[in-house]
Amino acid sequence: MEGPTPGKRGPNTDTPRATCHKRICNREQNPENGEGEALQDYKKQENYLNTILDQAVEKLSLFLSNHNVLETRKGIEYFKNRLTGLKSDVLVNPIYVGLFGSTGAGKSTLLNAVIDKKFFLPVSGCKSCTSCVVQVNMGHSRQHEAKIHLLTDEEWKEELKGLVSLAEEDEEEDCNERSEAVSKISAIYGEGSETKSYEELCRMRPVVTIPSARCITLREANEEDLSKKMGPYIWIQSIRNGEEAGTSEENKKTRLWPLIKNVEVTIPRSQLFPEGVIFVDIPGTGDFNSKRDAMWKENINKCSVIWVVNSIERIQGDRHHENMLKEGMKAFQCGVCKDISLVVTKSDQMDLSEYQRESGNNHINKHDAILERNETVKREKTTTMKRNLGKKLPSNSDVLIKDDFVYTVSAREYWNGDTLNRDETEIPKLREYIRMFYDKQKRNELMDYVTEALVAFSLIESLPSNQDPEMQQVKESHLKELIIKKITDLDKDIEKCFIPIEQPLQDGIDQAKRSYRKTVHRMFNRDHGGKGFHRTLKAVCMKNGVYASRSFGRIDINEDLAQPIYEKIDMTFGNIFRIQMSTRATLKSCLDMFKGAMKNDLREAMKPFPVNDIQYKFSFLQQETDFIIRETEKVILQRKGKIYQSLALSIQEDLLPYYEAAASQRGAQAYARMQTILSEGIKTKVEKGMFEKAQASMRSHFESLKGEIIEKMRNDFSDVLSLAFCPWNHLSGKLPDFTDELSTIRGIRENLRPTGDA
Repeated sequence: MEGPTPGKRGPNTDTPRATCHKRICNREQNPENGEGEALQDYKKQENYLNTILDQAVEKLSLFLSNHNVLETRKGIEYFKNRLTGLKSDVLVNPIYVGLFGSTGAGKSTLLNAVIDKKFFLPVSGCKSCTSCVVQVNMGHSRQHEAKIHLLTDEEWKEELKGLVSLAEEDEEEDCNERSEAVSKISAIYGEGSETKSYEELCRMRPVVTIPSARCITLREANEEDLSKKMGPYIWIQSIRNGEEAGTSEENKKTRLWPLIKNVEVTIPRSQLFPEGVIFVDIPGTGDFNSKRDAMWKENINKCSVIWVVNSIERIQGDRHHENMLKEGMKAFQCGVCKDISLVVTKSDQMDLSEYQRESGNNHINKHDAILERNETVKREKTTTMKRNLGKKLPSNSDVLIKDDFVYTVSAREYWNGDTLNRDETEIPKLREYIRMFYDKQKRNELMDYVTEALVAFSLIESLPSNQDPEMQQVKESHLKELIIKKITDLDKDIEKCFIPIEQPLQDGIDQAKRSYRKTVHRMFNRDHGGKGFHRTLKAVCMKNGVYASRSFGRIDINEDLAQPIYEKIDMTFGNIFRIQMSTRATLKSCLDMFKGAMKNDLREAMKPFPVNDIQYKFSFLQQETDFIIRETEKVILQRKGKIYQSLALSIQEDLLPYYEAAASQRGAQAYARMQTILSEGIKTKVEKGMFEKAQASMRSHFESLKGEIIEKMRNDFSDVLSLAFCPWNHLSGKLPDFTDELSTIRGIRENLRPTGDA
């Protein structure tokens, strides 16, 4: 709902930009228009397609019930399974939008404004929230619901071992990680429990009530009531902030925070967004708990859109947001991310007199000064982001040619409107972009499904009655030899595809060997020579070199050591797995060349065969080649993240004995001993070929992927050949007629073609 607009307005309200703002505002007030109307049409087309597929499967099932010839039954069942597997649900499959930022960046406040619910997700200036992931879905129910998922007993006990070790007192005690560990232990087991051993704690009864289902479900008719119920579970009672754990019902709920794994919130369907959009509030650092930290990584990698969120005062001061941008950019290599933006919050905050002095304009008012400053921030940060992304992505990538890299938003002004109008807060602009992104993605996905359905129905319709069984065997044998040869050629081409990464990989290894001492030095020299860091280092070692510290941010020794390698290979690695690239040095290009050569050679090989048999055979093998290639591309995209991460994982495996030894150090001078163990251990492993081993690991993963591709090709084409030469003349009865279905699907495809920009 649109609130009153403020009295102040910027100049030149009839500019093209102002026109764009008016268009966005109209969409906000009339969400059923524009993208909403398009998505309604997509849903209608999807329903048509699903109805056709259901009817077709029913027809084939009825036909099979009266048909007993084994060879042809297999063929019909193949098509039936293809149609069953094609049933489209793309508009329900979610698109994840990740809000990624540190505590205090304003992620929850931003998300509340984006979903138009002012105080829905808990926000507080005096309490810090958990580091778990909070997911916001849109459902069909009119109720607001929150599911608080807790760690299992095994997951909590695994974390508890580490917490007990971190809570130990020693002469070099610091107040960062120990306080966090003490807070968690005492919240679950009560005051004084931090001095107990792990075994004693396991025998103790928690002072909080833990539901056996390890999930707490809250439901309320309105958002205010649910927000009040959610708050105590999400807020942390921080001993570091001097808050005492009380005995009230709210405080008892609050004390469950160490066990919270993630929070899933469902709100009634909104006209502001399609129901398939899911927002994920992702903490900026991850977590000490292995399960929560794994979920942190998984959520980043499953996001199609990532917003790196930080406030205006931090964006102009520290460089923490740049580290988060780098983390977000990894999703382009490991996940499904297609877009990343920097969202600068609290953009209304400004000391006007200070800005007037710095800008030399003593007459500028606050409204104009904010907009001017925000444009400067956008320009500067856009340049930085494009430069950094340009090192990893080709220049024609969609994300590099988009209009907006940086959004300067103000949730406070969105609600209050004291200085900026709603369009100037850029909250509506973020919504508009998400709607457009969702619309484009879903249209493309639905078009792919429709095309595959059209192919399947066309093949069924053109099933011939093959003649001359002896000739059939000769033809099948001839084509099998041809396909085996083409797959052998593909094997060689994929091998060549990996060659471009060899030199960058070697250059990265050489650079890593030269720079690892500096990496180790930076790691140990934090906060004035390590003061306040030794307990954090212990936590890092306990977690095998990876730890998310509230004080020092996310620390990953393994990735830090591998970083020089990643910097050298990022562009080449990305290109190998790029879908839209014209260069031949990509897996996509290898498969496309294989497909083209296969179709051409099949055409030539079929010329000696009877004319009435060529058309179907060629059409069938051609269409199934397309299908096999598409399925193979999905396998490749699923494997790329594992290949990319193999470098850091190999280094971690090599260093495990030293992490374990360092983590076991206690008493006086423990920090110095940890430093020595890690420094000497890393040096020893480097000299014994740690980086070369990581290099070999990545090569092995590439080789394994190639083997998987080739094996899949051999199996799939073997099945396709058997189907192509199935004795359809043994069919008992006429196949169902799918002429009407074909006509309808062609109409659906035409309706889905974009009328404006592609």
